[in-house]
Amino acid sequence: MPISLTLPQSDGRLERYDLAGTPLARPAAVPRFNRIAYAAAHVVSDPLRDARPWEQPAIDWERTMAFRHHLWTLGFRIAEAMDTAQRGMGLDWAGAQELIRRSLVEAKTVPGADLACGAGTDHLAPADARSLDDVIAAYEEQVGFVEKHGGRAVMMASRALARIAASPDDYRKVYGRILSQAKDKVVLHWLGDMFDPQLKGYWGSEGFEPALDTVLSIIAENRDKVEGIKISLLDNACEVALRDRLPEGVLCFTGDDFNYAELIEGDGEKYSHALLGIFDAVAPQASKALASLAAGDAAAFRAVIEPTVPLSRKIFEAPTQYYKTGVVFLAWLNGHQDHFTMPAGMQSARGLLHYAEVFRLADRANVLDRPELAAERMRSLMRVFGVT
Repeated sequence: MPISLTLPQSDGRLERYDLAGTPLARPAAVPRFNRIAYAAAHVVSDPLRDARPWEQPAIDWERTMAFRHHLWTLGFRIAEAMDTAQRGMGLDWAGAQELIRRSLVEAKTVPGADLACGAGTDHLAPADARSLDDVIAAYEEQVGFVEKHGGRAVMMASRALARIAASPDDYRKVYGRILSQAKDKVVLHWLGDMFDPQLKGYWGSEGFEPALDTVLSIIAENRDKVEGIKISLLDNACEVALRDRLPEGVLCFTGDDFNYAELIEGDGEKYSHALLGIFDAVAPQASKALASLAAGDAAAFRAVIEPTVPLSRKIFEAPTQYYKTGVVFLAWLNGHQDHFTMPAGMQSARGLLHYAEVFRLADRANVLDRPELAAERMRSLMRVFGVT
């Protein structure tokens, strides 16, 4: 008998939906990839201790660490304390410090586990930044914290810098200072304003080409300290333009949750590595696809990963910054956590029609690991919204 449930449609009518997806078997051993693949991981809130979710959300550290083990067993590196973990949208710097400390300790218990940690300026309110030195000091604090605990940094975009910078030279000054002081190579992060509207005009220009020139000049001036750059503009042409102009040895990490399949596969000569929030939600599928690509089977890679792209585009639809809700929604459906709550109550940022379509697309992409559990949890969510 098929597993069935009633789901709302975009016109407000209800329909019977029969699940058709097939869960993927887990690999017998940790797979190996020929692309560097970071999954940006979410945090699990603790609703039993969450007295002030909008001000000081409680984190379920056991489940949060368990999810990281789930990603490691599938072959991923982890991009820790990034925007997927609700940095600046529910997780403050104090919470991020605890997350970074715990994850770095946890990684030491797993042979071959790797992670990089987000370092930004989010403890500095943009309105409180009075000079570039304020921004530099904020970056120094966070990068210093990561390095003190044995981690490597992803240099996240700064809302404070976007507000106060007057020219591309201001970005060169700030990034040059931080990179010159870094102990290890750093991954830069180019996050578009569709992910964070406060980053509009980052790199000193609202145009892509001038911004690209600025980024490339920063990399050229600090080449020995830059491992690579993650670009999250949801525009594959922009990513290819950056990738084609990077110096040899500097890696391009796709953050394009709309076009990652083709960017990771590449054009036969160049390809992108990955640092993606969607890999949190589709980790088994991405792992199998990447292992197939490493084995030289591009057709199998496409067959597994391409069905996840419509799902990702739905999760990351505008307003894109609320994509975290879809990531956590799927973690709940797949049994990685017992509830659908998020720091700052962020689960309320999307509506039932959105979640219903995410459910359908996840089923079609074989992302629902435990279909019966997923269907029952979806029914419970609909009852909360008044659908019986």
